[in-house]
Amino acid sequence: MATSSIEFTEEFRLAFHLAEETRQNLFITGRAGTGKSTFLSYFRETTKKQLAVLAPTGVAAVNVRGQTIHSFFGFRPDITPEAVRDIRPKRKRLYRELDAIVIDEISMVRADLLDCVDAFLRRFGPRADEPFGGIQMIFIGDLYQLPPVVTSRERRILRELYPGPYFFNSKAFNSALFRFVEFAKVYRQTDDRFIKILNAIRNNTITERELAILNERVNPDFEPPEGDFFVHLTTTNRMAERVNLERLRRLKGRGVTYFGLIEGDFPEADLPTALELKLKVGAQVMLLNNDSRGRWINGDIGRIIEIKRHRDSADAIVVELSSGEVVKVEPFTWERYEFSYDPEQRRVVTEVTGIFTQYPLRLAWAITIHKSQGLTFDRVIIDIGRGTFSHGQLYVALSRCRSLEGLILKRPISKRHVLLDRRIVRFLTQFQYRLAEERLPFEQKMSLLREAIERKKEVEIVYLKSSDVKTRRRVLPLQLGEMQYEGRSFVGLRAFCLLRNEERNFNVAKILDVQLKN
Repeated sequence: MATSSIEFTEEFRLAFHLAEETRQNLFITGRAGTGKSTFLSYFRETTKKQLAVLAPTGVAAVNVRGQTIHSFFGFRPDITPEAVRDIRPKRKRLYRELDAIVIDEISMVRADLLDCVDAFLRRFGPRADEPFGGIQMIFIGDLYQLPPVVTSRERRILRELYPGPYFFNSKAFNSALFRFVEFAKVYRQTDDRFIKILNAIRNNTITERELAILNERVNPDFEPPEGDFFVHLTTTNRMAERVNLERLRRLKGRGVTYFGLIEGDFPEADLPTALELKLKVGAQVMLLNNDSRGRWINGDIGRIIEIKRHRDSADAIVVELSSGEVVKVEPFTWERYEFSYDPEQRRVVTEVTGIFTQYPLRLAWAITIHKSQGLTFDRVIIDIGRGTFSHGQLYVALSRCRSLEGLILKRPISKRHVLLDRRIVRFLTQFQYRLAEERLPFEQKMSLLREAIERKKEVEIVYLKSSDVKTRRRVLPLQLGEMQYEGRSFVGLRAFCLLRNEERNFNVAKILDVQLKN
């Protein structure tokens, strides 16, 4: 990939250093659009480590040119940590030679599955007495986005074994030490007001005033003009399919059906688009690959303006992109990968186990919120139907849009639509407090603050509220001592906040970092 387009922020450099230069386990997170996928692409292309890249679902694995967790370890769908003892892998040397494993979309990985990974690697990894067999684990994802899929029956069983379904509830995660890096800069949106609203939705701290601004975008009767490239985000597959088929039916002319070709092992559930793809001139489509000539990227929206039929070669589908550029789209081949160890090269390599050839297109008047994760659109219609039904779903939907002006809401959003699992907030805040204490112990922090008070020096602090809202601010410390808030005592700092231009009280335990300023 072209490194000229990458902004090497402080967090990006730190994450790369920890991933490449150390053996420390790493959890990389960040809001939607902060460059997590860019980091993964850059790391896998530049690392000297023996690396495997995994994902929880087949489609996600195809997108990162990796394998599913189940496929890589040879797990059956009903795998349990106890059943791992019965597995006899064919590629034992592969697991012994690995330096690191990346798991993308970690928010969708269940606690029991991660414990299965740990149990497997303790048997077949290089160091049986260490968590994950001594292999460096790099987790990438945003816990405020979509959660693991758990049926009601599975939820009852998991409740007996774990405090929650998330990867951080696993015994394996809590037996290992993980460093934490959060990507902060948002690249998808540039409007500060919209970014602030998205953050408030993400943390469930949204105010009535912010909701009112958001609901100014409500237009229940809105019908997108032809050629305006609005994408309708829905909560269910059925709603998305209904919109797409209805809009396709309205177009004049006969449709053309293209039959994809599967060779080797490529399960239909993992296909990035339909095996039987019906298209018409005028259809709004999403492009599903990154063009080798850079004309489009995965997730771009366009409209079919011509289908050039050829008797002796593949048809050419002419698409006008939302940017106005006209491109010719031809069949594309996706590859399904499997990692193996090549003793001659003495390296972990990827082998292609299956291929799927089809036009890299999907009808895109509507798609589900779930399938939109990781994509970016200029114009979005959101219809929450009977209401959001899973943690993070509203945040994922809203954060797909580049701007507030490009957003249309079919129904008003209220606080009841903002579903947030408090276990995630509790984990992320406590995890960061603990890591901050390791880097800057409480007594050392107190010493720095006392010095600032004595010398009347300003300090820059990073402060993390219990709602997982993090701010960096410059303050003039005035007093340290015991304080109370809502009946609870804590060691507090009274300081003049230069950001707010007023005195504020801060819980010292929630200060992640302190820097004395000259």
